[in-house]
Formats: sequence, structure tokens, C-alpha cells
Amino acid sequence: MKKLMMTFVVLFSLGTVMTTFTSCRDTNKSGIEKAADDVGDAVEDAADDVEDALN
Repeated sequence: MKKLMMTFVVLFSLGTVMTTFTSCRDTNKSGIEKAADDVGDAVEDAADDVEDALN
């Protein structure tokens, strides 16, 4: 079960990062930094949710 949850988190994170970088190609640096921060926050939230579910 833990392996399945971690696989889900990794795939979700990878998909989010790829979408972010694809959609931010033509924007300025501050927009990319903001999107990267949003992705980081989403990954941390997902990791916390998985940790809570396992405990």
C-alpha cells in the first residue's frame, strides 16, 4: 500500500512539474519562480497527506 501511495505522489508531482514548465515557457522569470513555488507547496501538501494516511 505504501509503495502504491508513493508511486501516486511521484507521478502526480511529475505531472504537475511538467505542466508547470510547459505552461510557463513564455513568461518572465518571476512567473516561473511563482509556479515553481506553487508546485513545491503542492508536493509538500501531498507528502503530508500520504504521511497522515499511513499513520
